[in-house]
Amino acid sequence: MRLQRERTVILTLLALVVASWAILIWQSWTTQGMDGGLTMGMEAAPFLAIWVVMMAAMMVPSALPVILAVARVQRDMGSERAAFAPLWVFVGAYLLVWTLFGGLAYLGALVASDLAQQVPWIMMNAARIGGGILVLAGIYQMTSLKRDCLAKCRVPQDFILGKGYSASFRMGLKYGIYCLVSYWLLFVLLFPLGIMNIAAMMGLSILIFAEKCFPLGARIAQFTALALILYGMLVIILPAMLLMNGAGM
Repeated sequence: MRLQRERTVILTLLALVVASWAILIWQSWTTQGMDGGLTMGMEAAPFLAIWVVMMAAMMVPSALPVILAVARVQRDMGSERAAFAPLWVFVGAYLLVWTLFGGLAYLGALVASDLAQQVPWIMMNAARIGGGILVLAGIYQMTSLKRDCLAKCRVPQDFILGKGYSASFRMGLKYGIYCLVSYWLLFVLLFPLGIMNIAAMMGLSILIFAEKCFPLGARIAQFTALALILYGMLVIILPAMLLMNGAGM
């Protein structure tokens, strides 16, 4: 019965991830060739809706070990039937953290777009600015803050606070905050690369999954840091090397 319950959770989450990727691919195809700036010309509500779908597609797979750990604790502390509603509270709280960050990212993108319209230099050097963000993201990968938060994200037991809806909500927030601190700058990269750049999203998803779930995750983070710094320096020297898809200020 327990294996069946866990299988149900995994299949439900996989269905959520697959549906989210399908929506993102469709959205990317429908907006291909459109130049709506950093936010793709979206108002706040549709942007946040797409952002939540993006977080479900990109972050839920790497969160699966923690989600299953929470499910087991809820099951062991209570009845089988009552174990799974708090689990979805955990997932909802986790995605809430990323949604709030998406709102801040949207406001930042609007400010950057308005500033670019007023300062021609920014428009002329948009790719080089993107290269600078790549370098910063690489440097951040090597900071102690990144290492500490990544280490927390790799240990599911650190987020087990108890059973029930309140505990699940707090666990989801705690886990979401650690993941946000670990990866926020990588998601900022989506703006210069193109907010609907499917290749960039898939690459980041694979990277995040590898860092959080593979035994050599910390080493992978270091290798990624070097790759981001080198690529960013190349873009600063040769702006045409920035692989944009629908980006623009």
